[in-house]
Amino acid sequence: MSLPEVLLWERLRRGQVRGLKFRRQHVLGSYIADFYCHEFRLVVEVDGSQHAAMLEQDAVRDAWMRERGVRVLRVPASVVLQDVGVVVGVIEREVDRITQGPAEGMKKRKK
Repeated sequence: MSLPEVLLWERLRRGQVRGLKFRRQHVLGSYIADFYCHEFRLVVEVDGSQHAAMLEQDAVRDAWMRERGVRVLRVPASVVLQDVGVVVGVIEREVDRITQGPAEGMKKRKK
């Protein structure tokens, strides 16, 4: 694992973030996710500078996962290095969005 992945794993392991269980280097089809939370079908990818040259490959991979009901959250490695707490907050907000379901504006209103 890269240094940013190690730093993020230190925060995700053992249910430290809201009791969520994350797996690292988890196989999904022919892909390996940096981190995967099965309960919320959420992949967290830490993207280093090499991903700038892999945008098309990443898009294909993300589409494959979305087709299977897996959400992909990509975070820049530079942000993890600067403040891993910011990334943890982003993950928590994504989990909140998943658990809240449709946005209020999408729900039918009572008359």
